[in-house]
Amino acid sequence: MDVYVWEGRSRKGTIERGEIQAANEAVVRMQLRRQQIQAIKIEAKPKDILKGIRLGRRKKVKEKEIVVFTRQFATMIDAGLPLVQCLEILSSQQDNVTFKEILLKVKGDVEAGSTFADALRKHPNVFNDLYCNLVTAGETGGILDTILNRLAAYIEKAMNLKKKVKGAMVYPAAVMVIALVVVSCLLLFVIPVFQKMFADMGGTLPAFTQLVINVSNFMRQYFYLVAAFLIALFLGFSRYYKTEKGRETVDDYLLRLPIFGPLIKKVAIAKFTRTLGTMLSSGVPILESLEIVAKTSGNKTIEKAIMKTRMSIGEGKTIAEPLGASGIFPPMVVQMITVGESTGALDSMLNKIADFFDDEVDAAVAALTSLLEPLLMVFLGGAIGALVIAMYLPIFQMASILGG
Repeated sequence: MDVYVWEGRSRKGTIERGEIQAANEAVVRMQLRRQQIQAIKIEAKPKDILKGIRLGRRKKVKEKEIVVFTRQFATMIDAGLPLVQCLEILSSQQDNVTFKEILLKVKGDVEAGSTFADALRKHPNVFNDLYCNLVTAGETGGILDTILNRLAAYIEKAMNLKKKVKGAMVYPAAVMVIALVVVSCLLLFVIPVFQKMFADMGGTLPAFTQLVINVSNFMRQYFYLVAAFLIALFLGFSRYYKTEKGRETVDDYLLRLPIFGPLIKKVAIAKFTRTLGTMLSSGVPILESLEIVAKTSGNKTIEKAIMKTRMSIGEGKTIAEPLGASGIFPPMVVQMITVGESTGALDSMLNKIADFFDDEVDAAVAALTSLLEPLLMVFLGGAIGALVIAMYLPIFQMASILGG
């Protein structure tokens, strides 16, 4: 949002000057008229040349901040405050400069005659399609406060689901990183000390010890090449995953993993049913809802299944039939959706399925953590233990020779 320097004549005839932050010059003139000031000159204030540098350090808007904003906004709308005044108050309370600027831009667009939903759509990095479509439904139906409360509840539950999955992944990732660092340090710094000692002693080393020493020599000699290869492998995989084919292949493989696959599927089903249930209960048309749900599924295989369902509904079929044919959604989910369709309470049934799978995710995360903890400890201990044994084998061998 730009800053405009203005000069105008007040009702008393005095010349006044000031600055106003607004979306465009028309909004500035409107605000001056409200203050009973006749504009004489309005100019955009020159932009700060360091603004681009500061933008690079701008804070990201967190989901928690969006939840708080949404709940407060719903409360103010319910209390009868005008939309522009709500945005003015909430923007002034924001500590996050990035979010504050966005809310001021939204306020400016609304003042210029835009709908609230259209103003939000100009900031897709903060307000996604789901958020904007629900706000549209709320504005159209005159129940914006109710829709905003539903949105806040939905985002909170989605945050909790994401937190559970991240919690399940952090521990194994941390152990793997620690194992990699420890083993690398042993190969690069500790093994060479033993190698020099064995060289001074002379004699033939056991095959396992020689193998470890060869690996250590290779790592020390080609360390930068190995590091460059790993970085190139990571970048190559990232680029491949960004392609349509790569995303489909990797996402399909993730669903088939023996341990993580079932967890990923349960998370996807919980997210699908929660999102679709929220949108349907808010009055968003089912075809539009399914398109948005597919885009926010986070898995290409599940996205394709949902889009096939959307096409089938367009041909006159039910939701449950194509979902069951996809092979991704369990029979229990399909049956409950069938009941929801037949009773006309599909949105309520979808939310019940989401609650059930939230509990299933909790149980799956607990089981995964209890299973991975001993496996990772065995892996870490085994890797370090193997290196230690390899270095002590020659010493044991020498002791047995001397003892004999």
